[in-house]
Amino acid sequence: MLTIDIHTHILPENIPDFKSKFGYGGFIHLDHHKPCCARMMKDDKFFREVEDNCWDPVSRIHECDKHGVSIQVLSTVPVMFSYWAKPLDALSVSEFLNDHIAGIVAKYPDRFIGLGTIPMQEPKLAIKELERCIKELGMVGVQIGSNVNQKNLGEPEFLEVFQAAEELGAAVFVHPWEMFGQEHIQKYWLPWLVGMPAETARAIASLIFSGVLEKLPKLRIAFAHGGGSFPFTLGRLRHGFDCRPDLVAVDNAIDPINYLDRLYFDSLVHDPAALKYLVEFAGVNRVALGSDYPFPLGELEPGKLIKGMDFSNVEKQRLLSGTALEWLGL
Repeated sequence: MLTIDIHTHILPENIPDFKSKFGYGGFIHLDHHKPCCARMMKDDKFFREVEDNCWDPVSRIHECDKHGVSIQVLSTVPVMFSYWAKPLDALSVSEFLNDHIAGIVAKYPDRFIGLGTIPMQEPKLAIKELERCIKELGMVGVQIGSNVNQKNLGEPEFLEVFQAAEELGAAVFVHPWEMFGQEHIQKYWLPWLVGMPAETARAIASLIFSGVLEKLPKLRIAFAHGGGSFPFTLGRLRHGFDCRPDLVAVDNAIDPINYLDRLYFDSLVHDPAALKYLVEFAGVNRVALGSDYPFPLGELEPGKLIKGMDFSNVEKQRLLSGTALEWLGL
């Protein structure tokens, strides 16, 4: 079966010294401290250890062949978004990352598809780079964070970015990052285990209640990690919408259930019962394989959960590639 993994991350092997270039810190660089391995460093602070499959396309292709993955959709690691940086500096970082991904796709067009990154803290610049990604670099869409410096995606200032994506026919992939409240839950890796699912639900709820999805019916938007806690929270959102419309339905008076067929989700839920529920909840046409490759919190053998489920072959094909092709506009 054709298999497309919509949730994979990549970095350039060599990242410029943005701290020296811009005159302030906070940017990620790679410390290649031993062969085929590097430390992601935020200034002098260790962030994460990565292996060469995080930057080497040949290594990725070898692992894709091993796992039966036909195509990876490439996006940057969310820590690279740099929404906190000065807007023009974040644009420069985005341009560097997008040129890199476009170069990988150009070299291996049968194995990779590219999503760009854009400086969401300045919508005008974000739209400018979005247009370059689609019109000049040949990308099919962009990946954005679940919030922008703790501003919800439904805030009016971001509407024009989503409008531009809809007009360009660009796919949007929302990935959780900078989880709200994470400073209070550092122990046990809880920001990643509990914060990320809640962060994704936050993003979806904001886009629904603000009316963004109502205003942009053709926007193709997907959410990482099976939509996080959203599939298990929609009932609560609807109940709140019904019982306290004075607090919930202030910007959009339409039942949240009406937007379920506007959303796409990746399959990264780690549990057969959860995947079965997600497919029943959203429909097989709204779920696509996503693995979070090459990180250990992802699905280490992409597609294994889907292939091992009691879905029909037609349903498996839809989950492994059909939904991805539709969301990507291909």
